[in-house]
Amino acid sequence: MAPRGLVLYLLSGFSMAILSVLFVSHPNYNNSYQNGLTSTNLALPHSLYGSITKTVWPELEFSWRIVLATVIGFLGSACGTVGGVGGGGIFVPMLTLIVGFDTKSAAALSKCMIMGASASSVWYNLRVLHPTKEVPIIDYDLALLFQPMLMLGITIGVALSVVFPYWLITVLIIILFLGTSSRSFFKGIEMWKEETVLKKEIANRRETVVNSRGELLIDTQYESLVPREDKAQMQILCLNLRWKRILVLLLVWVSFLALQIVKNDVEVCSAWYWVLFCVQFPIALGVFGYEAVKLYREHKKRKRTGNAESICEASIEWTVTHIAFCSLCGILGGTVGGLLGSGGGFILGPLLLEIGVIPQVASATATFVMTFSSSLSVVEFYLLKRFPIPYALYLTSVSVLAGFWGQFFIRKLITILRRASVIIFILSGVIFLSALTMGIIGIETSIEMIRNHEFMGFLGFCSSQ
Repeated sequence: MAPRGLVLYLLSGFSMAILSVLFVSHPNYNNSYQNGLTSTNLALPHSLYGSITKTVWPELEFSWRIVLATVIGFLGSACGTVGGVGGGGIFVPMLTLIVGFDTKSAAALSKCMIMGASASSVWYNLRVLHPTKEVPIIDYDLALLFQPMLMLGITIGVALSVVFPYWLITVLIIILFLGTSSRSFFKGIEMWKEETVLKKEIANRRETVVNSRGELLIDTQYESLVPREDKAQMQILCLNLRWKRILVLLLVWVSFLALQIVKNDVEVCSAWYWVLFCVQFPIALGVFGYEAVKLYREHKKRKRTGNAESICEASIEWTVTHIAFCSLCGILGGTVGGLLGSGGGFILGPLLLEIGVIPQVASATATFVMTFSSSLSVVEFYLLKRFPIPYALYLTSVSVLAGFWGQFFIRKLITILRRASVIIFILSGVIFLSALTMGIIGIETSIEMIRNHEFMGFLGFCSSQ
């Protein structure tokens, strides 16, 4: 499978970065740094956002900062949702450097923007036909397979985030974003070449030919890359909605939300804390196991009957090895997302492309899954009062418009250019830009921590809450 190279790169890079902590840590433990950390919450790694951060909420008033933030937020939301990565790596630096929020509040507002853009993109995608088949454009099989493991991984990553030092988080951000952006870029080049060959074949079929009597004939029968939508909007909507599977995803969402809310009111590292933490595993593994068994049985049945058609968009054989590999990727993506505060979109989007999902379906499916994870974070942030409501409503509104119009313009651009690889290039560009912004800010903050002689090694989990 193609994703193995990417996963091997991430595992080896992360392992080397984590082991390097042993060479830079020192016995002088900075108590002020440790005591400044607060209780954990889903998708908000505290070590990522500084040690002791004062809450700063600027007033919402018209100024050049608001105008610039609106433009960047609109473009970031539009491109991020089209690529299926959200855009959190752009929103957090924008809210801190331009608007003036503290990093924790910026992270919370970033989740509001991701939720708004993802929700509007899902609504748009539900009204769009699959480009090649008579199936929903959202692959619910892949959503049910990856979402539970992704959310489980996020909780694990958040737990690790209070232990990992800030500079290590920055290194992991650079390794992750550069790896996924470069792999997506090369994937886009491969698809661009394939589309070029296909366009030449279509052009050749449209050229004039001469029959046996010397008469000129024009072949006008050819298959377009993007089929015309000849169904009514309500028919398309009904085709794209799968209520039973959506209900399962909602139950997983509610279960994780309830556990996080209850866990926030329980003493850290107490017996009940670990019980609630461990309850997440059977919920996620249960849903994943059900979907995995379903895919495995369908694959065996199709193989016996000689049906080579894919069960879902992923062009892989659903064997035990491959299902276990997808489980590892889901947990890894969620863990990295929780650890780095990215929500997992920077792993899921490229991963879906790697396993053979076409760009339109990969974008729609990743955005659909991201709606659940981001909304879960927003609800908890609201209960914890981590963001100002006026700013949240304004920025969410901007993102809702951006998500819808971003999908609209990109779909039109794909129709005109007849190149779905545009989505992959946008995904790669957003991840690379996020690597630059988060990397620069992380390096700058890490240098400041070194100057202040702050502790640079691993922290204790229970003592760092």
